This record gives sequence, structure tokens and C-alpha cells, in this order.
Amino acid sequence: MTEVFDVNCRRCPRLAAFLDEVRDKHPDYYCRPVPPFGDANARLMIAGLAPGMHGANRTGRPFTGDYAGVLLYETLYKFGFSSAAESLSADDPLKLVDCRISNAVKCLPPDNKPVGAEINACNEFIANELAALPNDAIVVALGGIAHRAVVKAVGGRQVEYKFAHLAEHNVAGRFTMLDSYHCSRYNTNTGRLTPATFEQVFSRARQLLDH
Repeated sequence: MTEVFDVNCRRCPRLAAFLDEVRDKHPDYYCRPVPPFGDANARLMIAGLAPGMHGANRTGRPFTGDYAGVLLYETLYKFGFSSAAESLSADDPLKLVDCRISNAVKCLPPDNKPVGAEINACNEFIANELAALPNDAIVVALGGIAHRAVVKAVGGRQVEYKFAHLAEHNVAGRFTMLDSYHCSRYNTNTGRLTPATFEQVFSRARQLLDH
């Protein structure tokens, strides 16, 4: 069986050491590689960047418990991909519907900025997830790093897949990738991403899946 996640992974020395430091400061935090969340056979896969310090790194579930998850889960609920509009903890009753959330990098990086070697070291996990997607799946890439990780994971040439908000790509004839700016506090506070422009991405995903 191909490996899509390893809770004991410590292949990136900088990230492993940083998690140890954070665990010392916050002993009640999850502070390990964060597993994907949702149905392994889902037709919609969301590729994020990495766990947030006080979000997924605290709760152990992607986009749960921090600002970035607020808009994401509200939007997923609006378009029928989630059973609830709010995700507060890994043991709350929220369920994803035909949807799976993963990250390009499974461990919390310092300053939310993984380096290239760390992104590459984690790429095999998302590659195995993408390989298991059903036919005609949709992948929503949140931000440029996630976008490039998806392209790398399928052996694509980056120059052939330009990142842009609302860009749509047929990836190696295997699935459709929709690009979105990341739903981070910075992007929403600056107006680079608004609820309306974020919803456009998931409206298109719903349209593609339903037809």
C-alpha cells in the first residue's frame, strides 16, 4: 500500500526540531505531522500549504481552530462539501462530504514558510494521495506553494501550469486543478481574497463535479 501519511516522520531536521520546541512551549498541542482529513475516495481534494501554529498544529486536523479555517469551512458548507460551517476541534462532529483536505507540507514550519527541501521531502505523500484520486476528480490548490507541489507530484512541468486565482488546469489528463489564493488572514485582510472570490472557486468545483 502506498503511504499517504506518516505520523512519525522526522525526515526534515529543521521541522522536527521546531516541533520539539513548540511542544515544549505548548505541551497540550498536537505538534506532529498532521494527517489528511476526509474521505480517501472523495472527488474533491483541497491542497493547502502547511499546518498553522495555533490551528492544525494545535488540533491535529487541517484548517481547524485558526483564522484560515473559518472562511474555508464556511465555504465548504455553503457548497455542500461539509456537514457544518465551523470546525473547532479534531473531535467535533463535523464531517466532510465528498471532500478531503491535505497539505503540501505536513509539519508546522517556522514563520509558516517551509523551504524547498522540506516541500520536496513531503511531496511523495501528496503524490500518493493524488494517484489514488477517482477519475474526474477536482483538486483545489490554495496558494502557489500548494499549486507547485501538486504539479511536481504528478511529474508536470511548472512552466505549463501557471498559478492564478480561478485558473483551471487539466493536470496530466488525470484531474482538474483549480487555483485559489490561500484563505490566510493576510490575504483576506488585504482584500486580495474576499469571500465572494473564494466562493467562485468552489462554485466552479461544484459545477464540474455535478456535470
